[in-house]
Amino acid sequence: MLRLPAVAGRFYPSSPAELTALVHEYAKADAQTARARVRACLVPHAGYIYSGHVTGAVFARIRLPKQILILGVRHYPRGEPAAILTSGAWRTPLGDAPIDEALAGALRKACALLRDDRVAHSAEHSLEVQLPFLQVLVPDFTFVPVALGTLRFEDLVSVGEAIARFLAVLKEDVLLLTTSDLNHYEDDATTRVKDHKAIDRLLARDARGLYDACRNEDISMCGLGPAVAMLTALNALDAKKSELVKYATSADVSGDRDAVVGYAGMVFS
Repeated sequence: MLRLPAVAGRFYPSSPAELTALVHEYAKADAQTARARVRACLVPHAGYIYSGHVTGAVFARIRLPKQILILGVRHYPRGEPAAILTSGAWRTPLGDAPIDEALAGALRKACALLRDDRVAHSAEHSLEVQLPFLQVLVPDFTFVPVALGTLRFEDLVSVGEAIARFLAVLKEDVLLLTTSDLNHYEDDATTRVKDHKAIDRLLARDARGLYDACRNEDISMCGLGPAVAMLTALNALDAKKSELVKYATSADVSGDRDAVVGYAGMVFS
């Protein structure tokens, strides 16, 4: 299957030259800072104009391996609630990014909830917007796309535990790249308070606490499912360190503080 771009020209430039230059601008590394090896990262998935600088700050700090598991959101109510693609490629203006068929097949076998489903991925932007960054920064990478539409805590834990089992036995270095935006469409001050309640739980690697905080505090974190699965996997893998690399809201770019979206870039090792 060749998955064609769904949001090129809207979330990111459709011009290859412009897109490449923008990724280099956002992910410009400090020459004095060594890129760190991490187990996982959390990056946003809004239009590059709003959140690209947050994603770039994370990628500028870490060593990107050749194999990447992208854990994203299924925003639209179509397709399987836990959807993987195990073959084919995804096209962007920079070319075709190949799915790692061996890794994807192994993960599907490791996780009973995952179903091979192109419908859930056909228009989903959360995974797509990560690919141009990776195509520029690690051109020969392969990836495994997973989109989660379920918010059942038990399902998310099951996915996270399966990912941990899958990663634990691999000889290859695989990055768990998880994507989520934070609170949506409240005023900037409210959003910042809510976002930092979620960020505190992420830093503590507290999957249940994050889930409960978002539910009880009405934090509209669209990637809650992927984040809970990621934290579950990290705890099973005995991760020790969490860091907030950059935080912003859309108001930092737009100037509109009445209805904003929050973005966090984080790393876990």
